Amino acid sequence: MAVLPANIFSAIPPRLNEELLEVLAQSPGARIERIVSQGHCSPPDSWYDQAQHEFVIVLQGEAVLRYASGEELRMVPGSYVNIPAHTRHRVQWTDPEGKTVWLAVFY
Repeated sequence: MAVLPANIFSAIPPRLNEELLEVLAQSPGARIERIVSQGHCSPPDSWYDQAQHEFVIVLQGEAVLRYASGEELRMVPGSYVNIPAHTRHRVQWTDPEGKTVWLAVFY
C-alpha cells in the first residue's frame, strides 16, 4: 500500500463560516490539528484552559493570541509558541481578509 503525501494548504473552502478544525494525526498522548481561521476569534471573556501543553505555529496568515495575564502575541507566518497546560489564553484576532492556517500539537 503506497502512502501518498498530503498538503497542509489543500482542501480549504473558499469562504469559512466557521473555523475549520481537522485532526491530522493522534495517539493516546498527542494530537496534531490543522486549524484554518478567517476572522474567527474566541468568544468574549472565553479562555482556553487545556489539560495538555499546546505547541502552535502559524503557517499562513496572521493572528493575535492573548493570555489572561494581558500579554498579547502577534503571530505571522513562521511564528510559534509553546503554551503550557492550564495557561489561560484565547485567540484575540485573525485576519478577516485571508486564511490563517495553524498547525497545533497537543501533548
